[in-house]
Amino acid sequence: MVNKQILFVMGVSGSGKSTIGKLLADKLHIPFFDGDSFHPEANVKKMKEGHPLNDKDRQGWLEKLNEVGIANLETGAVIVCSSLKQKYRATLGKNLDNKHQFIYLEGSFELIEARLNKRENHYMPAGLLQSQFDDLETPLDVLTVSIDQAPIEIVNEIIKKL
Repeated sequence: MVNKQILFVMGVSGSGKSTIGKLLADKLHIPFFDGDSFHPEANVKKMKEGHPLNDKDRQGWLEKLNEVGIANLETGAVIVCSSLKQKYRATLGKNLDNKHQFIYLEGSFELIEARLNKRENHYMPAGLLQSQFDDLETPLDVLTVSIDQAPIEIVNEIIKKL
């Protein structure tokens, strides 16, 4: 059953993870967790200053999100997290008994850059987008959805594919 899974909604900053994740969780009646709210203050400060996070910065954060997934195995949950590299996805999926799925929100640099330039009150500056695309190891073993459509259409496509 779809709502008994941990669904990681992934993609670069500005791909719509939070919007899609919230809609998906609401439609499936399962908890929603925004990975950004689990970043330690040092990570937030670093990004606000325009510096990309490195693997060391991300490790504890990824482990915390994995703990959130484990704690919600009985109910299922939607967790949004960039999950840019395969090793990050491995950390996130650890001990989830194959009851998890990554959903990749795929979009072009130009489309996402335009979205970021319109976004207000977010600590991730648009200038870091290139570093996100540089770090992105395009996932092959995940559900991939194009973000070049309305949010509700994206969610409906995800549910159909699940």
